[in-house]
Amino acid sequence: MTSTGTIPANAFSMKSPFGRRAAALSIAAAVGGFLFGFDSSVINGAVDSIQENFALGEFLKGFVVAIALLGCALGAVIAGNLSDRWGRLRVMKLGAIMFLVSSVGSALTFSVPDLILWRVIGGIGIGIASVVAPAYIAEIAPRQIRGALASLQQLAITLGIFAALLSDAVLATSAGGASEQLWWGLEAWRWMFLIGVVPAAVYGALAFVMPESPRYLLSKDRADEARAIFARLVPPADLDKSVNEIAQAIETDRKNANASLRGPVLGLQGIVWTGIILSVFQQFVGINVIFYYSTTLWQAVGFGESNSLLISVITSVTNVVVTLIAIWLVDRVGRKPILLTGSTLMALSLGTMALAFAFAETVDGEVSLPGAWGPIALVAANLFVVGFGASWGPLVWVLLGEIFPSRIRGKALGVAAAAQWVANFLITVSFPVMSEWSLPLTYGMYALFAALSFVYVAIKIPETKGMALEQSETLFTEKNAKRKAASAAKD
Repeated sequence: MTSTGTIPANAFSMKSPFGRRAAALSIAAAVGGFLFGFDSSVINGAVDSIQENFALGEFLKGFVVAIALLGCALGAVIAGNLSDRWGRLRVMKLGAIMFLVSSVGSALTFSVPDLILWRVIGGIGIGIASVVAPAYIAEIAPRQIRGALASLQQLAITLGIFAALLSDAVLATSAGGASEQLWWGLEAWRWMFLIGVVPAAVYGALAFVMPESPRYLLSKDRADEARAIFARLVPPADLDKSVNEIAQAIETDRKNANASLRGPVLGLQGIVWTGIILSVFQQFVGINVIFYYSTTLWQAVGFGESNSLLISVITSVTNVVVTLIAIWLVDRVGRKPILLTGSTLMALSLGTMALAFAFAETVDGEVSLPGAWGPIALVAANLFVVGFGASWGPLVWVLLGEIFPSRIRGKALGVAAAAQWVANFLITVSFPVMSEWSLPLTYGMYALFAALSFVYVAIKIPETKGMALEQSETLFTEKNAKRKAASAAKD
């Protein structure tokens, strides 16, 4: 290894011991993202059977699918305070237990109200994991590879989606249909939920062997423990500097212990609204319609249940592959160019889907696409997944870990994540009703939000590639300060 000063030049690459250790811890933390993805999509293969079993209308069908997301929002809101009090690992364990209980309860459900209860409990666990995982990764990752490691959260989500859709397809095929009995007198759709016990148990077990966040340890005056953990993550020449920077940041946080998210912009600080808007755009493009309802959607286009499940699995594989590409590019190309490219591709592909469904025909109450429009819609849907998975999927999580000042990071990240879940809920619960009304207008609306996301990033989001967390924060606060100064000068 060649050296720059006393720190090896490639000390923070994935090939170095420091990079590998940081990556291993990030992967373990990102299993929480796997739970998120699994929970998000496991309902895909079960939703039609649940609708049939409990005689649900379109609105109640959407509500049962989406209600877990309100639990996620609640979990995201409480996760920041809990992790600051109890530590990151205890909160991870809590999330794992709640998801495990939810998986068993949903599998054995006997009515709509108790299914809703189990979905909410699992959602709270997922919401907790969605906040703690990116915070933990941001706190242990060296800045030189933080973008790639933070993107592991989204990669884990895509792998969870893939695992859920693959297990749905295997179980439904094995039973001869999602509504058919499989083992122990339980229908295949019930086993789809029960499989979730496995990743929940893995996540909980990992939380017992991972080290606590050094930042949390320093905040609790456990400096020796924090230093021992940092010694495995940074070169000796950089150890004192890393520990001292965090210790100073924590001291500043203590001086601002009563720091509030409140501010002059509709009651909140401008930077908090930046996180909220990024989160809302990530969901308002309609990505989870593809992963929650794709099996139903492709059956409407003319595919049978087994082929629809297979297409959903292929789509989830595409999502995984493009997320890997995003992880490779994020610290090379930067955040902003990737987001802008993704917005463009999403807007074009969603617009194409809206056009395709404008030619849809209804035969015996079932929607079908004539001629080439079915394949065109299928290709456009997968291009949409490519655009999202390579950009807005992983990079919003990266930015949420970078943009907030340390004194409000936990609270602000919780609010932004909660906004993401609420936006997800609104899109998910509305899709069955809106699709009954007009699929072209529904996809046209998603295309409009994708176009607006391009405009927002182009105007409001600076580049944060290669910067320490403290530097990334100042980019946004300096921008707001300059805006205020310019406004005052005009007055």
